[in-house]
Amino acid sequence: MAAQESTAYAFNRTRQAFLATRLSIAETHWSRFWGLMCKKESQFQAGDGLWIVPCRGVHTFAMNFPIDVLYLDQNHLVVHMGQHLKPWRMARISFRAASVLELPCETLRSSGTAIGDIIEITSGRPGQPTTA
Repeated sequence: MAAQESTAYAFNRTRQAFLATRLSIAETHWSRFWGLMCKKESQFQAGDGLWIVPCRGVHTFAMNFPIDVLYLDQNHLVVHMGQHLKPWRMARISFRAASVLELPCETLRSSGTAIGDIIEITSGRPGQPTTA
């Protein structure tokens, strides 16, 4: 993945469920552009995630597998979501979104994540002190 390697995680505070315990952050032009393109599904499994900042919409061009996506406002409130977004598609653009969290398929269903939930994105590993 072209995104910066990180030790961040995403936690749905509303549902008390981890969404990603191995979260990469795409915050440069090129890391946002590349995202998950050309990556194999085996390289993006349960517990993985990609947080794209800033971002108002995504595509799945040159991707080989479907994903779940969460659109977050500046306070990390879920303002839109998409489940099982298939490869070679253009996803909706949301002007309310400040970032997008890409997750493996079935993450949103299994966590019960819904519009209006608050997502905590924190550096460090779950259970360890954070630096943010």
